[in-house]
Amino acid sequence: MRKTRGWSLETLADASKVSRSMLSQIERGQTNPTFATLWALTQALEIEISQLIGEAAAPEDQVIEIVDAHNVPRIRSADGHCTLYILSPPEATGRSEWYRLLIEPGATLNSKPHAAGSREHLSVLSGEALVIAAEVQARGGAGDTLRYRADVAHSISNASTGLLEAFLVVLTDA
Repeated sequence: MRKTRGWSLETLADASKVSRSMLSQIERGQTNPTFATLWALTQALEIEISQLIGEAAAPEDQVIEIVDAHNVPRIRSADGHCTLYILSPPEATGRSEWYRLLIEPGATLNSKPHAAGSREHLSVLSGEALVIAAEVQARGGAGDTLRYRADVAHSISNASTGLLEAFLVVLTDA
């Protein structure tokens, strides 16, 4: 889309506030952008996120929208051991986001602080999660929900020998 518009990397970087090096890595398939980065790009390009990921936008009067499993956007960690399936609609970004989270045994998903007042709610479906937020640790197993500050550095680790599967909800004070 950038090239189709005749934009340079610098033009898109200025419009989106995403660094040129990050844009270059995304275009070369060397990194997976965060949902926030995707949102910044769609705002700069003045498009719906569905256009960026190749899915047609649902008409506003559609009673039920079905997103086929293979079209659910996903983000993989740089090491490839953590996958976030983006379940929330694009228009909820910045207020509330929800994900299906899979973490392989022994792997960790590290996150930088989100916006002030942000909180995460991790509901464990299978496995055991170790959450660290502001250097405080807590563990939760299947059926447990851990709620913690996300406006501080935080991480979710798989503390079990099998796959950790969880739902992750991120809420930001408006």
